[in-house]
This record gives sequence, C-alpha cells and structure tokens, in this order.
Amino acid sequence: MSYLSQLAMLGLFDARVPRYTSYPTAPQFAGGFPADMFTDWVQAIPAHSEISLYLHVPFCRRLCWFCACRTQGTSSDAPVLAYVDTLKAELEMLRSILPEGVRLSRLHWGGGTPTLLPAAQMRDLAAHVFDIAPLAEDGEFSVEIDPNEIDAARLDALAESGMTRASIGVQDFDPEIQGIIGRDQSFEITKAAADMLRARGIVSLNADILYGLPHQTPKRISDSVQKLLSLNPDRVALYGYAHVPWMARRQQMIPSETLPRPEERLELFDTARRLFMWDGYEEVGIDHFARPHDGMARAAVQGKLRRNFQGYTDDTAPVLIGLGASSISRFPQGYAQNAPATAEWKKAIQNGRFATMRGHAFTPEDIWRGRAIEALMCDFAINRRELIRDYGADPETLERLFNHASTRFGKFVRCDAQGLSIPPEGRPLTRMIATMFDAYAMAKTGHSSAV
Repeated sequence: MSYLSQLAMLGLFDARVPRYTSYPTAPQFAGGFPADMFTDWVQAIPAHSEISLYLHVPFCRRLCWFCACRTQGTSSDAPVLAYVDTLKAELEMLRSILPEGVRLSRLHWGGGTPTLLPAAQMRDLAAHVFDIAPLAEDGEFSVEIDPNEIDAARLDALAESGMTRASIGVQDFDPEIQGIIGRDQSFEITKAAADMLRARGIVSLNADILYGLPHQTPKRISDSVQKLLSLNPDRVALYGYAHVPWMARRQQMIPSETLPRPEERLELFDTARRLFMWDGYEEVGIDHFARPHDGMARAAVQGKLRRNFQGYTDDTAPVLIGLGASSISRFPQGYAQNAPATAEWKKAIQNGRFATMRGHAFTPEDIWRGRAIEALMCDFAINRRELIRDYGADPETLERLFNHASTRFGKFVRCDAQGLSIPPEGRPLTRMIATMFDAYAMAKTGHSSAV
C-alpha cells in the first residue's frame, strides 16, 4: 500500500481539526466571562517579570477574499484614528493594574493592517506602550507589514520607535491566483518593502505564504517560493489556506471548484517544503521554516519552541496580554478574550471597564493536556516523565491515551519508555494525533482541513 493510501485510510484527507494555537481552542471559550477575572489575572503577574503584549488593529484598505480574520475595510483614516485613541485608553487602564517593573519580552502589532496608521500616530502609540512597560533588553518589537500600505515615512516612524522585526504577508506571487483571492501584491512591491526595511536596520524579516490556493500547482508554488527565497527572510510560515466560507463570508468570492484536492494540497506543501530545506532553512514544527541563526530555529533545537495565537514562537513569557477588539490574552490561569465587535469593545473601554467577553479558566487537566498537545505540535514528542512531574498528568490516563494513539495511528506514532513520538513519516498527521489528547468535543465544520 502506498504512503498516500495509508494516510488516506487514516482519514487525513477528510479530517477537519484545530490548528491548536491554544488549548482549549477558542470555540470552547465561554461567554459572559467576567472582566474582573482578567483584572485579577493581570494583578497576579509577578512584579519585575516579563510579559508579551499584542495590539490588534482590525482595519484594512481593502478586504482580501481569502482572509478569515476579523477585519473591516476603510477608505479613510478617521475610524482608524478613533480606534487608536480607544486603544491608548485601554493601555492606560492596563497601566493602572499592571504590577511594578513589568517589561515586554515581545510586542506585536497585528491586524488587519497596522501599517494603515499615519507615521505620527505610530510614534505616539509606541511611546504610550513603552511608557507603560519598556522593552526588555533582549525583547522584540514586531509589526505586520502590508507592502501595499507602507512608505518611507511610516517605516522611519517604526524603526525610530524601536521595531526589531517585520512580518510580511506574501500568500502567492502568481497574478492569476492573486486576482482570485483578492490580493494584488507584486513581487516588485514586496521586494521594495523588504529593501526599505533592511535599509533602516530591520534585519529580522518574517514572511507568510499559503498553499492550497485556487489554481495553485507545484510549478506555480515553486515559482512563488523561489521569488520569496530571493528576499532571504529569516523565517517563513507556510500555512494551509483554510476555506471556511460558512465562517468568513468574503471567501464565498472564491469558487470552491478551483481549489486543489487534499492530496494535491499535500503535494503543494511538500514542494514548498523541499525548496526551503534545499535553501538551508531549518524545519520548525509543522509549517514554519527558519534560518539556523534565527531565534525560532534555536528554540526548536533547544526544546523551547511554543505555540500562541500567531502560530509558533520562541517567546517563553508565561503571560500574553491582548489589547484591542477580539484580542485574546493568555495567563497561567486561563484565557480571556475581548469583545470581537469594534463598537462593543469601544463602548466598554469608554465606560472605564475592560472589554473581556469570553474566556476559559484552566482546570488541572487542561494544563497537562494543553502541554501534551503543544509538545506534539512543537517537538513531535511527549515526554512521559516531564508531563507527570511538571504538569500533573495522571499516569493511568496518560498511558491510556498513548495506547489509543498507538492503536489509531499504528506505525505513524512510537511509544517507548520516554513517551510518545511522531516519526518524520507521520508528521502530516500531527494535528490529528494531537486530537487524541483533546478532551473537548469538536465540531468538524468549525476547523480547517488537516492537510
């Protein structure tokens, strides 16, 4: 039986499973979560410790049809500037409860398109952030950059404000594919943005590229990857396009019949993967690649790789605070999510209260199951002793789960005295194997394809 046939028999090409950027996953968060729980968790942060901070800017000049993020289009700066004023008010509220001496291990501006902000507002927002919590000595300040929505003045503002890493969304360079997904972004515009960043001393560059797009073929994705390689990004996220038009209505603009079949998606991924590996990138987790000098590659080698809502990270701070509409915060005690609608979030902040609307407080079982899933996603292995000693896993339950995974996936998992691991040939099944450790019911329609 061929390799693809074995994967097919295990259900890889039919399954819809979580990406596991959190555990429990966001659909499991409960509504009506008390805002004072968020306050309590912030106040419990140890003084003089390091945290991460995420600022969400949910605006774009144009809405790309492939995108499932919660964003809104705007042709003027007025709603963006009003949003930033509220974001600064939220920062001031955070200042009032943040313990003394907290520093930022990571600061990330995401969206949407944070580079919609005029240069003066970029400087002002960064100054507000660092007045509340300065960047740690080895901290990183990263911003998502839209090459179509950036210029020298805004890049000067970001560089002068301390940005150390930029993240550029590429998706695909093929003009036909760009037209179908509503994302016109030439290689020349992208290269110009990368060159301007490096000219300002921003040497750490991330890039995102998608496989599984309409009319994508191995040749087309090879052409796009080779163009991307010419920009020499430090790390690359190779994400599978998640076609979920029942959740993101703009995706209804993309004809489903133009999408590659699951088996073809796997071929597209493998084609891109081989090109990155041939060019000297290290494979990181299930869908990232990094130059050997990059912090993410080093974290993978050292067993310090982690998962958060942006995917893989080398940030080991135990707290991530998300500000802005729909942002999610992660604490050792659980997750807290802001109101997703901008108007609802803004109303809460203007009334002097945090906009927490949904969340989840961890149970002891959540903690060890979450670590088991993260270990599989990051290291392709679960260390039995570590999970029992450091995370409180019940030995009998853990052994039963190992046996279930072994029975379900056969040679694609290995169980031994150390624990459970996934050999290289089983790694396309990683997200499916991770579901064996998920105690929550999953609606298949709510998740993306397993490949």
